[in-house]
Amino acid sequence: MKIINTKDENFKEEFEEILNRGKVDIKKVSGIVNDIIDDIITNKDEAVIEHIKKFDNWSPKNSDDLFISQDQMKQAYDNIDDDLRESLHLAYDRIEAYHQKQLPKSWIDFEDNGTILGQKVTAVSRAGLYIPGGKAAYPSSLLMNAIPAIVAGVEEIIVATPTPNNEPNELLLAACHLCGIKTVIKVGGASAIAVMAYGTNSVKKVDVITGPGNIFVATAKKLVYGEVNIDMIAGPSEIGILSDESANPKYLAIDLLSQAEHDQMASSIMITTDENIAQQTSQEVDKYLKELTREDIARESIEQRGCIIVTSCMGYAVHLMNEIAPEHLEVMTSNPFELLPKIKNAGAIFLGQNTPEPIGDYIAGPNHTLPTGGTAKFYSPLNVENFMKKSSIISFSQNAINDMGEKCALLADTEGLTAHAKSVRVRIENKQNEKHK
Repeated sequence: MKIINTKDENFKEEFEEILNRGKVDIKKVSGIVNDIIDDIITNKDEAVIEHIKKFDNWSPKNSDDLFISQDQMKQAYDNIDDDLRESLHLAYDRIEAYHQKQLPKSWIDFEDNGTILGQKVTAVSRAGLYIPGGKAAYPSSLLMNAIPAIVAGVEEIIVATPTPNNEPNELLLAACHLCGIKTVIKVGGASAIAVMAYGTNSVKKVDVITGPGNIFVATAKKLVYGEVNIDMIAGPSEIGILSDESANPKYLAIDLLSQAEHDQMASSIMITTDENIAQQTSQEVDKYLKELTREDIARESIEQRGCIIVTSCMGYAVHLMNEIAPEHLEVMTSNPFELLPKIKNAGAIFLGQNTPEPIGDYIAGPNHTLPTGGTAKFYSPLNVENFMKKSSIISFSQNAINDMGEKCALLADTEGLTAHAKSVRVRIENKQNEKHK
């Protein structure tokens, strides 16, 4: 695994490459995705059927064939072994408990002059969840997307997932049953995003779309944003690790590989203050690679996008990691909580030697749908508020409009909005006229 030092002459250029790891030229696929979206808008279910024939290697007979039945989901749930079912329930319960704590509150505030101000929080009516299928079928992603929507109070949840050769992932279906999902559409890629964003003959338009996907999915989400809301534009998975001399190289190595095995485009970056730890970790990575079932994928990721950075002090290490803004950040130092106040940019932060990133993927509770490619500088993890909206509440009494109305009208005058000013003054005038009667 490549090791570089902040003292190297070319460090600035190499670090710039790390910062640009998430850059994807969507122009290369935007034309294709636009055509897919336009076809769905125009031809609806007929287009969906043709896209499935083209991309997923099977032929739906009609619109009804696009859906997975609730009986099929229940059967999949009944067929899984007891230990796996128990694991799903443990994950569900912990994810639900965590997201319950995120619920925003409606509130009302009363002022002495009769003004009433407040906030009304309401769930969206319909949410669309995109869950990858085929080679990369992740039931955990279903839990992480569905549970916050359920906690938020979304009335209708639609799941879209590809089923190559018309073979849905049974564990994904079991997770759908556990979450009470009623509608699962067997379509993937940009087609699925278009179906949920615009609706078809058999699928209602949703209000928000969440969930991970490849570049076609990400591009489609970007293009439909504004027609519907979306969670984020997510790219390949990534991990950052901060370590000092106390860290265990075996832990560091396998944690770096835990993301590398996802995708050739995944990024695994460690910053350490100890040169020996850097060398030992690199050696352990080479050993572990030979044991992985997805060795080829992980090896390409590590060779092309993996890096260990050695720096002289932890303060500078944290600074560099804040610039990277990783999706997942592990802090493997002697006192990890001391660094927490200095960490500004990370999707999820894992503190301590016994908190590997996969714990967050499955059972810890916080959401594993996280910002990638440096977008943790301004995006948050998926949460219940992605499925909610807020309305302002305003009510003025006659006393309040008399007290503040003229100042409001004056501000409207300065912007040249005569009707704005008049709509306020007419109420003040009416009250004054009543006094003269």
